[in-house]
Amino acid sequence: MLGGRGEIMEKFKFEKLEVYQKTLKFIDKIYSITKKFPKEEMFSLTDQLKRAALSILTNIAEGCGRYYKKDLSQFIRIARSSAFECVGLLQVAYNQKYISNFEYLQLYKDLQEISKMLNGLMKSLI
Repeated sequence: MLGGRGEIMEKFKFEKLEVYQKTLKFIDKIYSITKKFPKEEMFSLTDQLKRAALSILTNIAEGCGRYYKKDLSQFIRIARSSAFECVGLLQVAYNQKYISNFEYLQLYKDLQEISKMLNGLMKSLI
């Protein structure tokens, strides 16, 4: 990560988490794919899908900023719930033919991996 003068800045610990990195890539895919959604979906399915994906990321980051493991665990559970929300939203997008079968399966696979990683993170906190 570059600072204001081009110098390397140290990352926050949560940025080094594999699940955080995987979620960033997932969000990039969501933003790319939703650009193709119909304009009438901009304030409904498109917005909701982006918000759910972003919620995974922001809850990981916010949870890592908490002092107690119990608090972190709660935010990781919320992140996992947001991943599950994305599953349903992607099913709607697929049913409406806004995404292809290939896109759906790739995004679904990403969500499975993210969910497993979040489960592992939760288990490590016990």
